[in-house]
Amino acid sequence: MICGKRIVGKNGQLLLNRGAIIQDSYIEKIKDLGYSGIYIDDQYSRDILIDDIISDTLRANSVRAIKELHNGIAGRKTNTVEKLDTIHVLVDEILSAVLSNKGLNVNLLDLKIFDDYTYYHSVNVGVLSVLVGTAMNMNRQVLHTLGVSAMMHDIGKVFIPKEILNKPGRLNDEEFDLMKSHSERGFTYLRDRYAFPDTTLDAILDHHERHDGSGYPNGKAGSEISRFGRIIAIADVFDALTSDRPYRPAMSPSEAIEFIMAGADTAFDMHVLRAFLERISPYSPGTTVLLSNESTGIVLKNHRGSSLRPVVRIIREHGKEVIPYDLDLMNDRNSLGITIIGTAEI
Repeated sequence: MICGKRIVGKNGQLLLNRGAIIQDSYIEKIKDLGYSGIYIDDQYSRDILIDDIISDTLRANSVRAIKELHNGIAGRKTNTVEKLDTIHVLVDEILSAVLSNKGLNVNLLDLKIFDDYTYYHSVNVGVLSVLVGTAMNMNRQVLHTLGVSAMMHDIGKVFIPKEILNKPGRLNDEEFDLMKSHSERGFTYLRDRYAFPDTTLDAILDHHERHDGSGYPNGKAGSEISRFGRIIAIADVFDALTSDRPYRPAMSPSEAIEFIMAGADTAFDMHVLRAFLERISPYSPGTTVLLSNESTGIVLKNHRGSSLRPVVRIIREHGKEVIPYDLDLMNDRNSLGITIIGTAEI
């Protein structure tokens, strides 16, 4: 196999370049590093361009800034005010990248480092939340505040013991109550020490509230939950579900979206969920999928606002290879009855 997209480590260092031949020994190392998958350059997908919403360097810098901020709050001799300033700068860079990129592809195969999960998760939730905000037609200033709020949403986990954060099994009632306190702890810490706007503080407090009132810490429901809190809630759950955790393996993006859709108007605000589905696709370009007509294909590109009906390059029919051809599931009238039923291997 030939690497179709370069692989970058958690500190932004190049691990494997595009075009490199993937040796057997590389595969085990790639798995050990925490990748859920990599892109392969083959005869079917050579012309598919994988353009990320944000660059590997910007993602690595953002993760580093969040990590240093957490360490600073935990008392590890870091200037927290300086790190907060850095996060504002990085969110502005993320905004510029998102607003200048009209594509839908969020790199759902990014590196998920177990030890650094909280930091990667914070950045991913920031990017996802900003994408949802663009679908809700927020202006740049509001998007900036949303992005900062989302990247800071789990700051209260600094005050939760690591043995609880990383526990491989189910938390007992006492441990779960302590875990649930992180949103209030983060809210209180930032309110008492920094000049954050109420929109950011409310978002951090509300991101585990649920539309039907079943969430925490205050059992808010519907419009009682801040708008940013409702957005971050969906982004938070999506990224958590698609990440390997000590107590369960990652879901595929399509499975996670199905889970979230099942919570429409119960766990999640339907208006926000529609905006999420407009900008987030369950099948990134390069993903091999099974269709309901027993065909196998590779996703070429997604349509904004119709995430379940991308353009697919058909490579097999009824298990037999065919001359590849492209099928637009949204615009081809003869394909209206065909749906994607899952992912596949070539």
